[in-house]
Amino acid sequence: MSQLFTEVNIGDVALDNRIVIAPMCQYSAEDGKATAWHRIHLGNLALSGAGLLIIEATAVEPQGRISPQDLGLWDDETEQALRVVLDDIRQYSPVKIGIQLGHAGRKASVSAPWLGGKQLSPQEGGWQTISASALAHDPAERPPLEMTKQDLARVKQAFVDSALRAVALGIEVIEIHAAHGYLLHQFLSPLSNQRSDEYGGSLENRLRFTQEVFSAVREAVPASVAVGIRISATDWVEGGWDLDQSVVLTKKIEALGGAYVHVSSGGLSPLQSIKVTAAGYQVPFAKALRQQTNMPVIAVGLITEPQHAEDILQQGEADLIALARGALYDPRWPWHAAAALHGAVHIAPQYRRAEPHGVKGTVK
Repeated sequence: MSQLFTEVNIGDVALDNRIVIAPMCQYSAEDGKATAWHRIHLGNLALSGAGLLIIEATAVEPQGRISPQDLGLWDDETEQALRVVLDDIRQYSPVKIGIQLGHAGRKASVSAPWLGGKQLSPQEGGWQTISASALAHDPAERPPLEMTKQDLARVKQAFVDSALRAVALGIEVIEIHAAHGYLLHQFLSPLSNQRSDEYGGSLENRLRFTQEVFSAVREAVPASVAVGIRISATDWVEGGWDLDQSVVLTKKIEALGGAYVHVSSGGLSPLQSIKVTAAGYQVPFAKALRQQTNMPVIAVGLITEPQHAEDILQQGEADLIALARGALYDPRWPWHAAAALHGAVHIAPQYRRAEPHGVKGTVK
């Protein structure tokens, strides 16, 4: 039997298979509120047959948006807008739904990628950013303000409040975003965190804020909701965050009740030198962390072929496989993988007659 199509638990949440649709920013919200685009986009992916669909990075406060068009979950209006989308999805799909909660920190206040992705001035609708230290992501950008203790308390509570709104929406999985150079990653990396208080300097200190946020969320939501974390295993910059430090963080998160670790890399510095040598170039990081934790490990990054995904699981390099761009390119990837690997996925009855001749038995 294909391991990709076996059941797996993350925390108390049972998944029908080990395929995850990774969170992907759409830059299509209005004042943080989900729009018709999200209904189309998430609805399409919800019919993919994947075991888990994680909603894009969702800002816990307006200042934490990457762009003015980022999705948010910080008040009743943003909650209700997302509820409408999710209610529609649940009428037709049994997929488990997660959400990635995050704060962009110094990487906030930029335009959408197709508009250049550059930092926006106040005249262009931008805003003052915040971070662990007053160090800009790029020397050409306006620097962020170093967060005060009051800022730390506010943002931590914002994560909790957004998590409780996610629970009210019936979301089963909450992913804390500590990757790709965003706020929590900015606290973790010595390249971006040069504080002199208990949140900077030593590794123990640089881990502190991420641990506090994770612990606060985990304690606030029911045990039935899985709370995991996404990390960048390395900055790909000498002297930055690296795999050894990621091992320490992963063990800390497990001790705090973490349900899984989702392993990506990079995003903190424009000086990064990413070695994309082959498909699945980030899988070695997932494998290394899997050897150090009992939490399920999600591998992601240039995993596009069903047999490759299966091999990663069979070789014990990860417990689940996440797709992002690959799922945008082929929203029925899980169904196609089931046909290739003799598995089966849940498909809407409206689509079942599309099952090709010669590959019967791929739908449930």
